[in-house]
Amino acid sequence: VQLQAFGGGSVQAGGCLRLSCAASGRPFGTYDMGWFRQAPGKEREFVAHINWSGSSTYYADSVKGRFTISRDNAKNTVYLQMNNLKPEDAAVYYCAAKIRSATIAIATLGWNYWGQGTEVTVSS
Repeated sequence: VQLQAFGGGSVQAGGCLRLSCAASGRPFGTYDMGWFRQAPGKEREFVAHINWSGSSTYYADSVKGRFTISRDNAKNTVYLQMNNLKPEDAAVYYCAAKIRSATIAIATLGWNYWGQGTEVTVSS
């Protein structure tokens, strides 16, 4: 499956952005989807996970209550709504896909496919 993330940009602290990730190549419902982020000089870290049907979500503690992951299987797209952004949220955000399972994969090794990344900048 091919993934293309977009929607990044520059916002002030407290602002919001919505990231999108469009998938193509195989039936979208085959995959659980996730968002990760990587700030300069840091390792890529887990942000959010949504299962293949959208019925189950899971978030990193650092974004819980501020970010919402969702998906539209008819549009082959997963979203990340980011509210009340903080300077520490600044990073390149990546969407990822893995064959659907009962497992929530927090480590990057658990994911099969990656998008190219979209950059989010948050100014204080």
